[in-house]
Amino acid sequence: MYIAVICGGLSAERDVSISSGTGAARALRTRGHKVALVDLFLGNPAATSDPRSAFTSDAGDSVYSVRETEPDLDKIRAQRGGEGLIGPGVIEICRAADIAFLALHGAEGENGKLQACLDLYGVPYTGSGYLGSALAMDKELSKILFRSSGIPTPPGVTLRRGEAVPEGIGFPCVVKPCSGGSSVGTSIVTEPGKLPAALAEAFSCDEAVLVEKYIRARELTVGVMDGRAMAVIEIIPKTGFYDYKNKYQAGLTEEICPAPISAEDTARVQRLAERVYEVLRLDAYGRVDFLMDKEDGELYCLEANTLPGMTPTSLIPQMAAAEGMDYGELCEKIIEVSLKKYKK
Repeated sequence: MYIAVICGGLSAERDVSISSGTGAARALRTRGHKVALVDLFLGNPAATSDPRSAFTSDAGDSVYSVRETEPDLDKIRAQRGGEGLIGPGVIEICRAADIAFLALHGAEGENGKLQACLDLYGVPYTGSGYLGSALAMDKELSKILFRSSGIPTPPGVTLRRGEAVPEGIGFPCVVKPCSGGSSVGTSIVTEPGKLPAALAEAFSCDEAVLVEKYIRARELTVGVMDGRAMAVIEIIPKTGFYDYKNKYQAGLTEEICPAPISAEDTARVQRLAERVYEVLRLDAYGRVDFLMDKEDGELYCLEANTLPGMTPTSLIPQMAAAEGMDYGELCEKIIEVSLKKYKK
């Protein structure tokens, strides 16, 4: 197959995306496919007139290491200049491919806009369509749908820039951007005096911010592939919480797969993940994050990820490995289940 692996872009998760993209491109080339690895923002100007020239079978892509902090996006913008988020040659490469493998993370790759654009061009792509992507990316909308569907989620409020914080916010609480990912801009606030700084950090990432009740809980996550839940993972950061650094720097977080929970609790998490996948109208694959209260065992759904990470420390590859599927097989499986939506 001719496969366009799209990564990079201009989200705060740019580095994570490049790591996912280089890994997927290398694995797919190793399995005999012609692959074009292209940065969504920087593009490939040479491919504008000859897009097939971007596809190669050379599996020599090096492993891309995610840095401890988010990238300098202003510096990236200066490399290309110009308007728009889609670089030269990107659409041409996608149209020349049999499918676009979306290795994007963050708003511009996961909020549905790119998916809608590719739909208009008739380009098949991996993952959910524009609607499921938009619903999952906006945590406020997700939580509204969760509550209306009987899916438990932590209580909280959504604030928009300039709105006053309502009285009665309890502490500790969690403050995070409404449409972010990789815990960028997220803080655990233990006292009122630290709330303004946490809000400012979250608002630097988004126009809307969630303030949620902090739940002393175990962190669990489960992938859903073609509507079926995968193995459950328990996430245990060695220090602090599961923030950007702990997510992507090797050795800072213990990830146990399968999670050391009872068979009954495993089934409970998996069924709830499948329900979330259904309610948010997701396609192909995704990952759903949960908290399990340490006191009473209650489950709370935090969010769904429509394009989960595919980096060396990411969770979906670990779940696949627990089911006997290596990284290359996982990439091909994602393509296989994604193509199903074009055969309906």
